[in-house]
Amino acid sequence: MDRIRELIEILNKWAYEYYVLDNPSVPDREYDKLYDELKSLEESTGRVDFDSPTKRVGGEPIKGFVRHAHISRLYSLDKAVTSDELDAFFTRVKKVVANPAYTVEYKFDGLTVCLTYKNGKFVRATTRGNGVEGEDVTAQCLTIKSFPMSIAYLGTVEVQGEAVIRLSVLEEYNKTAKEQLKNARNAAAGAIRNLDPKNTAERKPEILFYNVNYMSDGDLPTQLAHFEFLKEQGFKVFPFLRHCNGETEVKNAIDEIEAERKNLDVLTDGAVVKLDSTKERDALGYTDKFPRWAIAYKFEAEESETVVKKVVWQVGRTGKLTPLAMVEPVELAGATVRKATLNNFGDLTRKGVKVGSRVLIRRSNEVIPEILSAIDHTEGSVNVVKPDICPFCGSKINEVGANLFCPNKYCPPRVVAKIEHFASKDAMDIEGLSEKTAALMYDELELRNCSQLYSYTREDFSKLDGFKKRKIDNITGAIENSKRIPLERFLLALGIDGVGKVAAKDLARAFGNLENLKCATRERLLELENVGEITADGITGWFADENNLKELDALLSAGVTPFVAVKPVGAGIFAGQFVVLTGTLQDFKRSDAQKIIESLGGECQSSVTSKTTLVIAGESAGSKLDKAKKLGINVIDEQAFKAMLS
Repeated sequence: MDRIRELIEILNKWAYEYYVLDNPSVPDREYDKLYDELKSLEESTGRVDFDSPTKRVGGEPIKGFVRHAHISRLYSLDKAVTSDELDAFFTRVKKVVANPAYTVEYKFDGLTVCLTYKNGKFVRATTRGNGVEGEDVTAQCLTIKSFPMSIAYLGTVEVQGEAVIRLSVLEEYNKTAKEQLKNARNAAAGAIRNLDPKNTAERKPEILFYNVNYMSDGDLPTQLAHFEFLKEQGFKVFPFLRHCNGETEVKNAIDEIEAERKNLDVLTDGAVVKLDSTKERDALGYTDKFPRWAIAYKFEAEESETVVKKVVWQVGRTGKLTPLAMVEPVELAGATVRKATLNNFGDLTRKGVKVGSRVLIRRSNEVIPEILSAIDHTEGSVNVVKPDICPFCGSKINEVGANLFCPNKYCPPRVVAKIEHFASKDAMDIEGLSEKTAALMYDELELRNCSQLYSYTREDFSKLDGFKKRKIDNITGAIENSKRIPLERFLLALGIDGVGKVAAKDLARAFGNLENLKCATRERLLELENVGEITADGITGWFADENNLKELDALLSAGVTPFVAVKPVGAGIFAGQFVVLTGTLQDFKRSDAQKIIESLGGECQSSVTSKTTLVIAGESAGSKLDKAKKLGINVIDEQAFKAMLS
């Protein structure tokens, strides 16, 4: 063995002992001595092996994140916050599985990452993203020393973990940091999603692994097998996994986690309950969003007392006024809370909140600060005055039940919120057009309608404070790229009352184009699964408004072209087909193939079920292919798929 390989293997062994096993076998100075020797040899020879520890330092900043498709979809988890909701999950499982066995593990609070290995070598790291594709964060994750660069498994494998920053590490970081990081969750997410890998390295995140998302030679039989595989391959796993026979053991394990979580050096907000058997998981399957065989049990939010200093009013894109309580700073769930929302004036009155009141505050799901009630009042406490006029534009307030509304569509915060929603990632995806930028454009460029975005020139943007060449390039490019947009995302961007992502997709699928939707009756709309009476009224009302129609015409005239990413049901060569993609496709990204199938009337599934009608198998197709053959489902290869499209 040459000296470079010898040094790499020794140093990687020591790093594994230090970062994964938490059991260092040599002092730091001995590691540093061999590391310096390796670095010197690499510099003199020009050779740097793929698994060299010298690669695990922060490199140069990257220009932006590149999207990358996961081999297999990464699902989020449905949540339970009460014992009744957990019992409902057990009931659903027992309808399919007679005697289910479960596993229970910690739910860590950081950023989900997915690592890909091929032929035993680390290839790529991505964020979870939308589950189908995420952002390539390889450069950032290379700075993390708690995962292996090479593994014994020689197939293709994706492993899933949570990037976290230990509370003690965060505390140490804050001792010298110019900007204090109060929240371990945001600190971890910010470290991974940072364009400068050196910043990632400074924050010292680590990854705790818990799932094998894909293996080229088939699924592992149980969650326990996932756990053992990860440990055998050198991945860092948290040393807590309980195998539970029945609901009582599951609840006991959850109680154990809740009792111990405050003693951990890692932020956790709950427990994850999974059906242990992979075969039984296949029988339960998935919804559009979640696996039916797993659930995250969220612990009750932390509560504390604080004092209301003042109440200000916010105006959203619908014109609704929301009271925002500014409070004395209080620490909750690893974050400093300085403000809390109250739903409306009726909510504020019912809870007895006054300026100067001592209140009970909770961080719901450890994210949203909420005032539960007033505890007591001082002599100086004063009632919150219900506004008669909008504090931003002076328009007379409309009162609808417990809610207050500003009727002025051109009220500054309404316009800004509308623009921000229009430009959001799930809508037109105009990167860089934040609330701050929208407010700046409102003030400096007289931005009042979304259609105006497409009329601004580079010279216009150059007038904005902080907008230099690169920033102007980015935002003008994003605006131009947004012109060609799937119909469902365009419908979401319009901000029609009641139309969220699910309803927008249903509308695009059912009507196919704007003209058909414009003419749709209330009765026809109510036939759709995800359109209720409020949404139906919101749609018909929106298209009946002349101002909305003028704005729609202006958008289309500016070159915005909504296209049908999902064909109406019954149209296309895949109409009525439930399709599963498995294995690696050579000429298509998985996400692109899914879009093609959906555009031709098909519906893509993540797993093979009795409902599946077609499986498209690429290279290294595993258990999904085997299951399809057993069930007698039609299977085609990539060449046959391409032939169908020609």
